[in-house]
Parts: sequence; structure tokens; C-alpha cells
Amino acid sequence: MANANAQQAQNAGVNPWLIAASLMLATFMEVPDTAIASVALPYIAGSLSASTDEATWVLTSYLVANAVILPASNWFSLRFGRKRFLVMCVLIFTAASFCCAQRQPSG
Repeated sequence: MANANAQQAQNAGVNPWLIAASLMLATFMEVPDTAIASVALPYIAGSLSASTDEATWVLTSYLVANAVILPASNWFSLRFGRKRFLVMCVLIFTAASFCCAQRQPSG
């Protein structure tokens, strides 16, 4: 079965190594994203005049959202297609990261 899928991919002009690299890069981005959120907690708390305990809800919310979407990703990939789902996830992640990076002018 796997050999037949690889043969079909080669016949379609799809490089399986490119697909694997794309998936690995997308999966890898989740790890530093969690680390960045952990490191940024004191800055988030300071910017929002919140305590550190209140700011940890940012990380908790991220982890809960991650725990919800991971099992649901199978349904989404079956519903919309794996390629379309991956591209949409990367676009949403990029847009959300861009919005988070925008710093509001102080004053």
C-alpha cells in the first residue's frame, strides 16, 4: 500500500521528501512557539498589569487549544483534504504570529 502511494506520488510529479520536510517544519514550529509563550509570560503580565499567575492563563489557553485541535485535525483533514488543511493552518499561524508581533505604541 505504501509503495503504491509512493509510486502514485512519483507519477504525479510530487517529491515525497519535499512533503516530509514541509510537515516536519510545520510540526517543529509548535515547539519554539510554546517556549516563546513561556519566556514572554513576565512581559505579558507587565504589559497588562496582571500578576504572573494571571498571565499563565495565556500559556494554559494555548495548551488547551492545542489539546483540542490535535485530535480534531484528523476530522479536518478528512473533511477539507490534508494539503488544504495544512496550508490553512500555516496561513492562520503566520497571520496570528504577525498580529502578535505588532507592538502597540506606548503613550
